[in-house]
Amino acid sequence: MSVSMEGQRLSSYGRRFGSQATIHQSLRYSPGRRLLSSSPTSRVSVTKMKTSSLSFRTSPRFSQDKVDFSLADALNAEFKETRTNEKVEMMELNDRFASYIEKVRFLEQQNKVLVAELNQIRDKEPTKLADIYQEELRELRRQVDQLSNSKARLEIERDNLLEDVSILRQKLQDEINLRLEAENNLSSYRQDVDDAALARLDLERKVESLQEEINFLRKVHDEELRELHEQLAQHQVHIEMDMTKPDLTAALREIRIQYESMATNNMHETEEWYKSKFADLTDAAARNIEALRLAKQEANEYRRQLQALTCDLESLRGSNESLERQLREMEDRYAIETASYQDTVIRLEEDIRSLKEEMARHLQEYQDLLNVKLALDIEIATYRRLLEGEESSLDTKSMSEAQLKRNIMVKTVETRDGEVRRWPHLPAVIHLLPFLLELPDSAALHSTAVGT
Repeated sequence: MSVSMEGQRLSSYGRRFGSQATIHQSLRYSPGRRLLSSSPTSRVSVTKMKTSSLSFRTSPRFSQDKVDFSLADALNAEFKETRTNEKVEMMELNDRFASYIEKVRFLEQQNKVLVAELNQIRDKEPTKLADIYQEELRELRRQVDQLSNSKARLEIERDNLLEDVSILRQKLQDEINLRLEAENNLSSYRQDVDDAALARLDLERKVESLQEEINFLRKVHDEELRELHEQLAQHQVHIEMDMTKPDLTAALREIRIQYESMATNNMHETEEWYKSKFADLTDAAARNIEALRLAKQEANEYRRQLQALTCDLESLRGSNESLERQLREMEDRYAIETASYQDTVIRLEEDIRSLKEEMARHLQEYQDLLNVKLALDIEIATYRRLLEGEESSLDTKSMSEAQLKRNIMVKTVETRDGEVRRWPHLPAVIHLLPFLLELPDSAALHSTAVGT
């Protein structure tokens, strides 16, 4: 009796699937078979089960003299109490099963939400980001091409301006050389003018000295004439008496006229030579001054053009440097933006990968819960059959104490993973035979029967 009660207690769900044992067995349902095993499971050997069931069915009834009915009432009361406890456990199992179903539904909803988010991220976000990225790249390439064309055009203009500047510099150098030559000629002409001025001054001094000499000779001549007149006045009689002398006055007059004519001619010749020389030097100086003025004017014009071209060149150089700086800044900025876009793409890929992993984890949990649900469905169906069988057995009066003792069995099944399971008594095994017969032959189980 104690062994049978212990077997009944161990057959309950709390004893089998409580804190001492965990479910390592995932079951799945297929249209071809009612119960399939997705992992290595344990089942009772079909041959032994058939033999046990046949032996139970064909075993002869014990005679009335061998059956003890003294403890039938106590046994029935304890049996009913055990059945009541099993019903309570079944209600608890139903509650747990309802909570499992709620959890499965919640996980299914989360799975659908995650799948929708994953599809949205996979279909829309990368495509939109790629389109934006490609559009930005096309815009940047277009701007780079425009800047390259502008840079090439500005370089051509710069080269042309540099060539013009070199030509103008050569012309300026030629004009500077001409100006230096004109200045040298002007300095030589100035030297000639100075020489002519000195010669004029020398001639003027000579004229003055000659004039002074003429005046002096005239004074001397006048003085001599006066003396001669005085002498003639004193010796007039004597002279008249002695002889006739030549006319000195006429001779002196002729000499004076001759010298005066010579001085006048020399003065005129000197003045004419000075005037002609001065006119020539003045004309040459005027020509040189005009050439110098034109050269200075042209040099000033070239200088203004050079300054304007230099300003234009500096402006173009500044514009070129500004454009190059803007180009470098744009390249740096777009490189940074490209790197940020790449980081965003990498981050989105990592998010997608993490979402895939999380979805796979939720799918695995869902599969595990589905397997647990299937296992619970099988357990509930089994217990329902057990309850129906036990209720029918309570209604029949043909069950005796000895028959109950023979029918109460505990199946200890050791699976391949080392887990120890306890099966309910023999009627439960008989109810499980249709399912066990449909299991694949590859599930090798070892069973031991303990009964009294």
